[in-house]
Amino acid sequence: MFLTRRTPELPTPEQTLPGRPERDFPVPSRHTVLGNPLLGPYPEGLEVADFGLGCFWGAERTFWQKAGVWTTLVGYQGGTTPNPTYEEVCSGLTGHTEAVRVVYDPKVISYAELLKLFWESHNPTQGFRQGNDVGTQYRSAIYTHSPAQAKAADASRDTYQQVLTDSGHGTITTEILPSTGRTFYPAEAYHQQYLDKNPAGYCGIGGTGVSCPIGVAKAEG
Repeated sequence: MFLTRRTPELPTPEQTLPGRPERDFPVPSRHTVLGNPLLGPYPEGLEVADFGLGCFWGAERTFWQKAGVWTTLVGYQGGTTPNPTYEEVCSGLTGHTEAVRVVYDPKVISYAELLKLFWESHNPTQGFRQGNDVGTQYRSAIYTHSPAQAKAADASRDTYQQVLTDSGHGTITTEILPSTGRTFYPAEAYHQQYLDKNPAGYCGIGGTGVSCPIGVAKAEG
């Protein structure tokens, strides 16, 4: 039995659960909507982006609906515990956030466009929560895969902060960090494309209603 932390805060390395050396559950081979493989290696020319924006069920659907997105999968990222389970992540003792991996064709959809969708699809000012979902696993995050992605993410955050401030919103709490050293661990099979399998299922995704200016991040990839 895992104890849920009453006041959300990231665990120290000494507090994190030990995890396991290998994933002990299978991941489906293909995306139920797009039909493409979930796990890499991916075809040449495609790029990868990782985002955390609250409950990953609705977040994943937000991205798979966009033209140019080749596949999506949900998982756990940004923490310490290796190969965590959903129950362990929800305990608050792994340090991970619920994340969506987006594999996309940059010739069809740019990283800047994905960033715009990310910012507008949730409230990035809420810290360790998203709406009614409370916990460190619901924090807002961007894990970048190149210097160009890092530059674009930082620029988009700064520009979106200005329009949020002008609209009376608070400070963005999104963590923007390199994906290197922050392994993306795929989630259990029933989480993958959950809202395709359960169309009436829970979706906690909701933005601030403030538009993120298009083209704030010029660099792609």
